Amino acid sequence: MHTAFFLLLAASVARFLLRHPGSPSTPWIIALSVALALLYVLGPALGAAPTLRRLLWLGLVVAAWVVLVVLAPSFAWCAVPLFYTALRTLPPRAAVVLVALLTVFVVAAQLKLSTAFDPNLLLAPPAVAALATAVFVHMERQAQAQRALIDDLIRTRRELAATERREGTLAERQRLSMEIHDTLAQHLSSQQMLLQAADRTWDTDPATARAHVRTATDIAARGLAEARRLVHDLAPPELEGDAGLAQALRALDAGPGIDVRFHLEGTPGPLPDRVQSALLRIAQGALANVREHSGARTAALTLSYLGDQVVLDIADDGRGFAAPGPAAAADRGHGLPAIRARVRQLGGTLTVESAAGEGTVLSAAIPLERHP
Repeated sequence: MHTAFFLLLAASVARFLLRHPGSPSTPWIIALSVALALLYVLGPALGAAPTLRRLLWLGLVVAAWVVLVVLAPSFAWCAVPLFYTALRTLPPRAAVVLVALLTVFVVAAQLKLSTAFDPNLLLAPPAVAALATAVFVHMERQAQAQRALIDDLIRTRRELAATERREGTLAERQRLSMEIHDTLAQHLSSQQMLLQAADRTWDTDPATARAHVRTATDIAARGLAEARRLVHDLAPPELEGDAGLAQALRALDAGPGIDVRFHLEGTPGPLPDRVQSALLRIAQGALANVREHSGARTAALTLSYLGDQVVLDIADDGRGFAAPGPAAAADRGHGLPAIRARVRQLGGTLTVESAAGEGTVLSAAIPLERHP
Protein backbone atom coordinates (compact mmCIF):
# COMPACT_ATOMS: atom_id res chain seq x y z
CA MET A 1 0.00 0.00 0.00
CA HIS A 2 2.91 2.38 0.68
CA THR A 3 4.34 1.57 -2.74
CA ALA A 4 0.96 2.19 -4.36
CA PHE A 5 0.72 5.61 -2.71
CA PHE A 6 4.10 6.77 -3.99
CA LEU A 7 3.41 5.39 -7.48
CA LEU A 8 0.07 7.24 -7.63
CA LEU A 9 1.69 10.42 -6.31
CA ALA A 10 4.49 10.24 -8.89
CA ALA A 11 1.98 9.51 -11.68
CA SER A 12 -0.14 12.49 -10.63
CA VAL A 13 2.89 14.81 -10.63
CA ALA A 14 3.95 13.54 -14.05
CA ARG A 15 0.44 13.97 -15.45
CA PHE A 16 0.22 17.53 -14.17
CA LEU A 17 3.61 18.49 -15.62
CA LEU A 18 2.70 16.95 -19.00
CA ARG A 19 -0.77 18.51 -19.17
CA HIS A 20 0.14 21.92 -17.76
CA PRO A 21 3.70 22.84 -18.83
CA GLY A 22 4.78 26.23 -17.60
CA SER A 23 1.81 26.62 -15.24
CA PRO A 24 2.36 29.27 -12.53
CA SER A 25 1.15 26.78 -9.92
CA THR A 26 3.80 24.19 -10.85
CA PRO A 27 6.23 25.17 -8.02
CA TRP A 28 3.40 24.88 -5.50
CA ILE A 29 2.34 21.52 -6.88
CA ILE A 30 5.89 20.14 -6.68
CA ALA A 31 6.47 21.58 -3.19
CA LEU A 32 3.18 20.18 -1.88
CA SER A 33 3.90 16.78 -3.48
CA VAL A 34 7.31 16.62 -1.80
CA ALA A 35 5.78 17.72 1.52
CA LEU A 36 3.04 15.07 1.21
CA ALA A 37 5.63 12.38 0.43
CA LEU A 38 7.77 13.38 3.43
CA LEU A 39 4.75 13.45 5.72
CA TYR A 40 3.67 10.01 4.51
CA VAL A 41 7.16 8.60 5.16
CA LEU A 42 6.92 9.74 8.80
CA GLY A 43 3.78 7.64 9.37
CA PRO A 44 5.31 4.20 10.12
CA ALA A 45 7.70 5.76 12.64
CA LEU A 46 4.73 7.01 14.71
CA GLY A 47 3.22 3.53 15.11
CA ALA A 48 -0.33 2.38 14.44
CA ALA A 49 -1.91 3.36 17.78
CA PRO A 50 -4.26 6.38 17.60
CA THR A 51 -2.04 8.68 19.67
CA LEU A 52 -2.24 12.47 19.51
CA ARG A 53 0.88 12.65 17.33
CA ARG A 54 -0.52 10.01 14.99
CA LEU A 55 -3.82 11.89 14.67
CA LEU A 56 -2.00 15.17 14.04
CA TRP A 57 0.10 13.48 11.36
CA LEU A 58 -3.00 12.09 9.66
CA GLY A 59 -4.59 15.53 9.69
CA LEU A 60 -1.53 17.08 8.04
CA VAL A 61 -1.43 14.35 5.37
CA VAL A 62 -5.12 14.79 4.55
CA ALA A 63 -4.79 18.60 4.53
CA ALA A 64 -1.82 18.48 2.13
CA TRP A 65 -3.71 16.07 -0.13
CA VAL A 66 -6.86 18.25 -0.12
CA VAL A 67 -4.85 21.32 -1.16
CA LEU A 68 -3.22 19.31 -3.95
CA VAL A 69 -6.60 18.08 -5.17
CA VAL A 70 -7.94 21.64 -5.19
CA LEU A 71 -4.96 22.85 -7.23
CA ALA A 72 -4.72 19.74 -9.44
CA PRO A 73 -7.68 17.32 -9.48
CA SER A 74 -5.49 14.56 -11.00
CA PHE A 75 -4.12 13.92 -7.47
CA ALA A 76 -7.52 12.59 -6.39
CA TRP A 77 -6.67 8.89 -6.83
CA CYS A 78 -3.93 9.15 -4.19
CA ALA A 79 -6.86 8.88 -1.81
CA VAL A 80 -7.08 5.07 -2.15
CA PRO A 81 -3.99 4.39 0.01
CA LEU A 82 -5.19 7.13 2.36
CA PHE A 83 -8.39 5.13 2.89
CA TYR A 84 -6.36 2.34 4.51
CA THR A 85 -4.26 4.83 6.45
CA ALA A 86 -7.43 6.30 7.95
CA LEU A 87 -8.89 2.87 8.68
CA ARG A 88 -5.67 1.78 10.47
CA THR A 89 -5.37 4.99 12.48
CA LEU A 90 -8.88 6.03 13.53
CA PRO A 91 -11.68 4.23 15.36
CA PRO A 92 -14.10 2.52 12.93
CA ARG A 93 -16.82 5.18 12.88
CA ALA A 94 -14.42 8.11 12.58
CA ALA A 95 -12.50 6.25 9.87
CA VAL A 96 -15.67 5.66 7.84
CA VAL A 97 -16.55 9.36 8.09
CA LEU A 98 -13.10 10.39 6.89
CA VAL A 99 -13.22 7.86 4.03
CA ALA A 100 -16.59 9.33 2.98
CA LEU A 101 -15.17 12.86 2.98
CA LEU A 102 -12.15 11.75 0.94
CA THR A 103 -14.52 10.07 -1.51
CA VAL A 104 -16.49 13.30 -1.91
CA PHE A 105 -13.28 15.13 -2.84
CA VAL A 106 -12.40 12.38 -5.33
CA VAL A 107 -15.83 12.60 -7.00
CA ALA A 108 -15.65 16.40 -7.16
CA ALA A 109 -12.15 16.24 -8.66
CA GLN A 110 -13.16 13.70 -11.29
CA LEU A 111 -16.21 15.72 -12.28
CA LYS A 112 -14.03 18.81 -12.55
CA LEU A 113 -11.65 17.01 -14.92
CA SER A 114 -14.51 15.69 -17.01
CA THR A 115 -15.74 17.65 -20.05
CA ALA A 116 -19.19 16.06 -19.84
CA PHE A 117 -21.26 14.35 -17.15
CA ASP A 118 -20.33 10.69 -16.74
CA PRO A 119 -22.24 8.49 -14.25
CA ASN A 120 -19.14 6.34 -13.80
CA LEU A 121 -17.31 9.30 -12.31
CA LEU A 122 -20.07 9.64 -9.76
CA LEU A 123 -20.42 5.95 -8.90
CA ALA A 124 -16.91 4.48 -9.28
CA PRO A 125 -15.15 6.35 -6.41
CA PRO A 126 -17.80 5.42 -3.78
CA ALA A 127 -17.71 1.82 -5.02
CA VAL A 128 -13.92 1.71 -4.69
CA ALA A 129 -14.10 3.29 -1.22
CA ALA A 130 -16.78 0.85 -0.08
CA LEU A 131 -14.80 -2.12 -1.41
CA ALA A 132 -11.58 -0.94 0.28
CA THR A 133 -13.40 -0.42 3.57
CA ALA A 134 -15.12 -3.82 3.42
CA VAL A 135 -11.86 -5.62 2.64
CA PHE A 136 -10.07 -3.88 5.49
CA VAL A 137 -12.83 -4.55 8.02
CA HIS A 138 -13.01 -8.22 7.00
CA MET A 139 -9.22 -8.67 7.25
CA GLU A 140 -9.14 -6.86 10.59
CA ARG A 141 -11.84 -9.14 12.01
CA GLN A 142 -9.97 -12.20 10.79
CA ALA A 143 -6.74 -10.90 12.33
CA GLN A 144 -8.47 -10.26 15.66
CA ALA A 145 -9.97 -13.75 15.66
CA GLN A 146 -6.60 -15.25 14.84
CA ARG A 147 -4.88 -13.26 17.59
CA ALA A 148 -7.53 -14.37 20.07
CA LEU A 149 -7.07 -17.99 19.03
CA ILE A 150 -3.29 -17.74 19.35
CA ASP A 151 -3.63 -16.13 22.79
CA ASP A 152 -5.96 -18.95 23.88
CA LEU A 153 -3.53 -21.58 22.63
CA ILE A 154 -0.58 -19.94 24.35
CA ARG A 155 -2.53 -19.56 27.59
CA THR A 156 -3.70 -23.18 27.42
CA ARG A 157 -0.18 -24.41 26.77
CA ARG A 158 1.16 -22.41 29.70
CA GLU A 159 -1.60 -23.71 31.97
CA LEU A 160 -0.87 -27.29 30.93
CA ALA A 161 2.84 -26.80 31.52
CA ALA A 162 2.18 -25.23 34.92
CA THR A 163 -0.16 -28.08 35.83
CA GLU A 164 2.40 -30.68 34.81
CA ARG A 165 5.13 -28.94 36.78
CA ARG A 166 2.86 -28.59 39.79
CA GLU A 167 1.84 -32.25 39.67
CA GLY A 168 5.45 -33.31 39.28
CA THR A 169 6.49 -31.11 42.19
CA LEU A 170 3.71 -32.44 44.40
CA ALA A 171 4.56 -36.04 43.54
CA GLU A 172 8.22 -35.47 44.32
CA ARG A 173 7.37 -33.72 47.59
CA GLN A 174 5.12 -36.62 48.59
CA ARG A 175 7.85 -39.13 47.78
CA LEU A 176 10.43 -37.21 49.77
CA SER A 177 8.07 -36.72 52.72
CA MET A 178 7.40 -40.47 52.81
CA GLU A 179 11.11 -41.24 52.59
CA ILE A 180 11.93 -38.80 55.39
CA HIS A 181 9.07 -40.03 57.56
CA ASP A 182 9.98 -43.68 57.14
CA THR A 183 13.73 -43.22 57.68
CA LEU A 184 15.08 -40.02 59.18
CA ALA A 185 12.05 -39.20 61.32
CA GLN A 186 11.93 -42.73 62.73
CA HIS A 187 15.66 -42.67 63.46
CA LEU A 188 15.42 -39.31 65.21
CA SER A 189 12.45 -40.50 67.26
CA SER A 190 14.34 -43.63 68.34
CA GLN A 191 17.40 -41.56 69.25
CA GLN A 192 15.27 -39.22 71.32
CA MET A 193 13.71 -42.07 73.30
CA LEU A 194 17.06 -43.78 73.87
CA LEU A 195 18.75 -40.58 75.00
CA GLN A 196 15.84 -39.78 77.32
CA ALA A 197 16.09 -43.29 78.77
CA ALA A 198 19.85 -42.88 79.18
CA ASP A 199 19.33 -39.57 80.95
CA ARG A 200 16.91 -41.17 83.42
CA THR A 201 19.25 -44.09 84.25
CA TRP A 202 22.57 -42.25 83.98
CA ASP A 203 23.07 -42.05 87.76
CA THR A 204 21.34 -45.25 88.88
CA ASP A 205 22.42 -47.62 86.08
CA PRO A 206 25.41 -46.19 84.13
CA ALA A 207 25.94 -49.39 82.13
CA THR A 208 22.40 -49.38 80.80
CA ALA A 209 22.66 -45.66 80.06
CA ARG A 210 25.85 -46.17 78.07
CA ALA A 211 24.19 -49.00 76.16
CA HIS A 212 21.34 -46.65 75.27
CA VAL A 213 23.84 -44.00 74.10
CA ARG A 214 25.72 -46.54 71.96
CA THR A 215 22.45 -47.72 70.40
CA ALA A 216 21.47 -44.08 69.73
CA THR A 217 24.88 -43.55 68.12
CA ASP A 218 24.35 -46.53 65.82
CA ILE A 219 20.91 -45.24 64.86
CA ALA A 220 22.39 -41.79 64.18
CA ALA A 221 24.96 -43.37 61.88
CA ARG A 222 22.25 -45.19 59.98
CA GLY A 223 20.23 -41.95 59.75
CA LEU A 224 23.26 -40.12 58.39
CA ALA A 225 23.76 -42.81 55.77
CA GLU A 226 20.08 -42.59 54.86
CA ALA A 227 20.30 -38.80 54.53
CA ARG A 228 23.31 -39.14 52.26
CA ARG A 229 21.40 -41.65 50.16
CA LEU A 230 18.52 -39.22 49.77
CA VAL A 231 20.88 -36.44 48.71
CA HIS A 232 22.64 -38.84 46.37
CA ASP A 233 19.33 -39.79 44.75
CA LEU A 234 18.58 -36.15 44.05
CA ALA A 235 21.94 -35.51 42.38
CA PRO A 236 22.47 -36.16 38.63
CA PRO A 237 23.84 -39.67 38.10
CA GLU A 238 26.35 -38.28 35.58
CA LEU A 239 28.22 -36.64 38.47
CA GLU A 240 28.57 -39.85 40.51
CA GLY A 241 31.91 -41.16 41.62
CA ASP A 242 35.00 -39.39 40.34
CA ALA A 243 33.25 -37.91 37.29
CA GLY A 244 33.53 -34.13 37.40
CA LEU A 245 31.43 -31.54 35.63
CA ALA A 246 33.82 -31.25 32.68
CA GLN A 247 33.78 -35.01 32.09
CA ALA A 248 29.97 -35.10 32.37
CA LEU A 249 29.63 -32.25 29.86
CA ARG A 250 32.09 -33.92 27.48
CA ALA A 251 29.95 -37.06 27.48
CA LEU A 252 26.72 -35.26 26.52
CA ASP A 253 25.08 -36.05 23.20
CA ALA A 254 22.47 -34.10 21.22
CA GLY A 255 21.24 -36.98 19.10
CA PRO A 256 22.06 -38.37 15.66
CA GLY A 257 23.34 -35.94 13.07
CA ILE A 258 24.58 -33.35 15.58
CA ASP A 259 28.26 -33.15 16.44
CA VAL A 260 28.72 -31.94 20.03
CA ARG A 261 32.11 -30.49 20.92
CA PHE A 262 33.34 -29.55 24.39
CA HIS A 263 35.91 -26.92 25.32
CA LEU A 264 37.35 -26.17 28.74
CA GLU A 265 38.83 -22.76 29.44
CA GLY A 266 40.59 -21.55 32.57
CA THR A 267 41.81 -23.53 35.54
CA PRO A 268 39.15 -25.89 36.87
CA GLY A 269 38.34 -25.50 40.52
CA PRO A 270 35.96 -27.14 42.98
CA LEU A 271 32.34 -26.22 42.42
CA PRO A 272 29.44 -26.65 44.85
CA ASP A 273 27.29 -29.67 44.09
CA ARG A 274 24.21 -27.58 43.32
CA VAL A 275 26.18 -25.47 40.83
CA GLN A 276 27.51 -28.57 39.07
CA SER A 277 24.04 -30.10 38.97
CA ALA A 278 22.48 -26.90 37.64
CA LEU A 279 25.10 -26.42 34.91
CA LEU A 280 24.73 -30.02 33.79
CA ARG A 281 20.94 -29.71 33.65
CA ILE A 282 21.27 -26.41 31.75
CA ALA A 283 23.53 -28.07 29.18
CA GLN A 284 21.13 -31.00 28.81
CA GLY A 285 18.15 -28.67 28.36
CA ALA A 286 19.98 -26.50 25.85
CA LEU A 287 21.05 -29.51 23.79
CA ALA A 288 17.46 -30.77 23.84
CA ASN A 289 16.39 -27.44 22.34
CA VAL A 290 19.14 -27.72 19.73
CA ARG A 291 17.94 -31.18 18.79
CA GLU A 292 14.23 -30.31 18.64
CA HIS A 293 14.18 -26.79 17.22
CA SER A 294 17.43 -25.61 15.65
CA GLY A 295 18.14 -27.99 12.77
CA ALA A 296 21.83 -27.61 13.64
CA ARG A 297 24.65 -29.92 12.64
CA THR A 298 27.14 -28.76 15.25
CA ALA A 299 26.85 -27.67 18.87
CA ALA A 300 29.70 -26.40 21.04
CA LEU A 301 29.81 -26.48 24.85
CA THR A 302 32.34 -24.19 26.51
CA LEU A 303 32.93 -24.28 30.27
CA SER A 304 34.97 -21.28 31.44
CA TYR A 305 36.40 -20.78 34.92
CA LEU A 306 36.82 -17.02 35.37
CA GLY A 307 37.85 -16.80 38.99
CA ASP A 308 34.77 -15.27 40.57
CA GLN A 309 32.33 -16.98 38.27
CA VAL A 310 31.87 -19.99 36.03
CA VAL A 311 30.33 -19.56 32.58
CA LEU A 312 28.73 -22.21 30.40
CA ASP A 313 28.21 -21.32 26.72
CA ILE A 314 26.15 -23.46 24.35
CA ALA A 315 26.35 -22.43 20.68
CA ASP A 316 24.84 -24.06 17.60
CA ASP A 317 24.89 -23.41 13.85
CA GLY A 318 21.13 -23.92 13.39
CA ARG A 319 18.44 -21.75 11.91
CA GLY A 320 18.24 -19.43 14.91
CA PHE A 321 15.30 -17.18 15.58
CA ALA A 322 14.54 -13.47 15.64
CA ALA A 323 14.02 -12.65 19.30
CA PRO A 324 11.97 -9.48 19.83
CA GLY A 325 13.14 -9.03 23.39
CA PRO A 326 15.69 -10.31 25.85
CA ALA A 327 13.29 -12.62 27.52
CA ALA A 328 9.85 -12.49 26.10
CA ALA A 329 10.08 -13.72 23.11
CA ALA A 330 13.35 -15.66 23.39
CA ASP A 331 11.49 -17.76 25.99
CA ARG A 332 9.78 -19.98 23.48
CA GLY A 333 8.48 -23.35 24.64
CA HIS A 334 9.29 -24.71 28.13
CA GLY A 335 13.02 -25.53 27.98
CA LEU A 336 14.35 -21.98 28.04
CA PRO A 337 12.18 -20.78 30.96
CA ALA A 338 13.38 -23.78 33.00
CA ILE A 339 17.00 -22.90 32.20
CA ARG A 340 16.39 -19.29 33.15
CA ALA A 341 14.81 -20.36 36.44
CA ARG A 342 17.83 -22.55 37.33
CA VAL A 343 20.23 -19.69 36.62
CA ARG A 344 18.10 -17.24 38.64
CA GLN A 345 18.04 -19.58 41.64
CA LEU A 346 21.84 -19.47 41.74
CA GLY A 347 21.97 -15.67 41.41
CA GLY A 348 23.38 -15.86 37.89
CA THR A 349 22.51 -14.32 34.55
CA LEU A 350 21.36 -15.93 31.31
CA THR A 351 22.03 -14.39 27.91
CA VAL A 352 20.50 -15.61 24.66
CA GLU A 353 21.81 -14.29 21.33
CA SER A 354 20.22 -15.42 18.10
CA ALA A 355 19.33 -14.25 14.62
CA ALA A 356 17.42 -15.95 11.86
CA GLY A 357 19.80 -18.17 9.90
CA GLU A 358 22.78 -17.44 12.16
CA GLY A 359 22.40 -19.98 14.97
CA THR A 360 21.95 -19.40 18.69
CA VAL A 361 24.33 -18.79 21.59
CA LEU A 362 23.15 -19.37 25.16
CA SER A 363 25.41 -18.21 27.99
CA ALA A 364 24.84 -18.97 31.68
CA ALA A 365 27.11 -17.13 34.15
CA ILE A 366 27.05 -18.31 37.80
CA PRO A 367 28.86 -16.26 40.48
CA LEU A 368 30.93 -18.43 42.80
CA GLU A 369 31.18 -16.12 45.78
CA ARG A 370 27.54 -16.85 46.60
CA HIS A 371 28.15 -20.58 46.78
CA PRO A 372 30.89 -21.20 49.38
